[in-house]
Amino acid sequence: MVIQRKLIKFIELAVQTANLLPRYSSKFSNRIYDNRQKIAIVILKQKLKTTYRGVLEILEISELARARLNLKRLPDHSTLVKFLQKISSSLIDSLLMGKEAEIIAVDSTGFETECMSYYYRTIHNAIHPRRHYAKLSLAVDTEKQKILAQKIRLGPRNDNIDFKSLLKNLSADFVVADKGFDSRANRYFVLRKMKAYPQIPYRKTSGATYIKGKTKVKIDDKVYHQRSKIETIFSAIKRKYGSIIRSRSFDMQKKEIMCRLVTYNIDRDIILSVYLVRISPEP
Repeated sequence: MVIQRKLIKFIELAVQTANLLPRYSSKFSNRIYDNRQKIAIVILKQKLKTTYRGVLEILEISELARARLNLKRLPDHSTLVKFLQKISSSLIDSLLMGKEAEIIAVDSTGFETECMSYYYRTIHNAIHPRRHYAKLSLAVDTEKQKILAQKIRLGPRNDNIDFKSLLKNLSADFVVADKGFDSRANRYFVLRKMKAYPQIPYRKTSGATYIKGKTKVKIDDKVYHQRSKIETIFSAIKRKYGSIIRSRSFDMQKKEIMCRLVTYNIDRDIILSVYLVRISPEP
């Protein structure tokens, strides 16, 4: 019963998040199912770590879940696949919503992009090594442990390449990152554009960065330690929703990862709401 309540709560928040999307992509849409219902089902698929057919089978036996999604009948699995193929990445990205935090952490990780069995993959890679994977870069709010911005590329790529694009629409007091992002350009971007304080350790070969040409930017160990929170987020995403991307095309791989990020944020909202209820004083 507890699991059921949590799942219904997740569906309600998924529908609420999906309301940020336009209801229909075109005035010529058949209007049997709208974009909000379809993206909510796709997000639920990531939550349940199942297939398109699998999530529809679960909805078929749950009248309450269908009611929360306002579904009078269920779509075919191909409807969901075609929807994800047609929807733009920028629309899915808009569901992340966050724009500001006291401390923002930046880092990258990889997702394995395979649609073959482990046995075949092991034998095949022994003969034809494959280096490509999906490289995910994130900017996260360390206090709430929520994702604010993302950038996905085909790896391997340098971590540094997406630092500015991740932060350009965000605001913070501190930005923390590891030595992989060490550069004067990155620090000056945080100082001058974001009006924040960069907490990026210096390499032995890198030059110092100064505020107004006088004061050297120093690392506050207490603030920099918050960077570990982004590693926790990467671990949670891969553990709960999987570290392997099954989609074949890179465009679909990107959208699959982005749906996992939205799913993580919704799960995080549920955790935070429970925490706030527990610490709120009694009247």
